[in-house]
Amino acid sequence: MSLEQKIMTDLKAAMIAKDEAALRSLRAIKAAILLAKTSEGAGGELKEEDETKLLQKLVKSRKDSLEIFQQQNRPELAKKEEEEIAVIEKFLPKQMTAEEVKAELITIITSTGASSPADMGKVMGAATKQLAGKADGKMISTLVKELLSKS
Repeated sequence: MSLEQKIMTDLKAAMIAKDEAALRSLRAIKAAILLAKTSEGAGGELKEEDETKLLQKLVKSRKDSLEIFQQQNRPELAKKEEEEIAVIEKFLPKQMTAEEVKAELITIITSTGASSPADMGKVMGAATKQLAGKADGKMISTLVKELLSKS
């Protein structure tokens, strides 16, 4: 079942349950999928990795908004963002823990021969390809900096 079909099924269930948070989130995902499909030009289906990137982009934008709302002491808006993040994350693959990411990064650093912070670009290129959809880019970057500065 494609992501779009899952979204439509969940959207119908959310309408029946009158779940406002789920409806908001699912409609946002559906709109993003439709936009991505029309901007593709071919009008075809999205690949699984494109769907994952799209969902991660939606989560990231909501996390950024959440951070701003918390700084501005707007709990009602922050709560909406948290609810939407929770719904969208259900459709993402299971995220790796920091320890799992660190273990993968050590392997990547060893295989690329990186030894100093100057080699960060080399490591990040390999890491983002290998860990795409499984870990947050910000966490990967932070861990790579930490590991390379210890070398």
